[in-house]
Amino acid sequence: MKRSLLLCLAMGLLASNAAMANADLAKSKNCMACHSVQNKVVGPAFKDVAAKYAGQQDAEAKLVQKVIKGGSGVWGPVPMPANAQVSEAEAHTLVKWILSQK
Repeated sequence: MKRSLLLCLAMGLLASNAAMANADLAKSKNCMACHSVQNKVVGPAFKDVAAKYAGQQDAEAKLVQKVIKGGSGVWGPVPMPANAQVSEAEAHTLVKWILSQK
């Protein structure tokens, strides 16, 4: 019983740290200059992005390319600039985190 409780606690801490690490990555890559988790800023809230792409099998690949190359027209007239400072691996990490938002 104690082992199960400790395992659950450890898993919760790891998940929490991963979520914080991904939020820190978003901050370090300047994502938060135009986005927030809960509210529209210049670009959509990450929770709204997650809701829009929920259940779409190609969402991660599509959004990774959008993070790296930029895009326009999906959320209104303001274009999202390309993010050359974000590697493909970092983009996958960010997109997985964004798609997990509620």
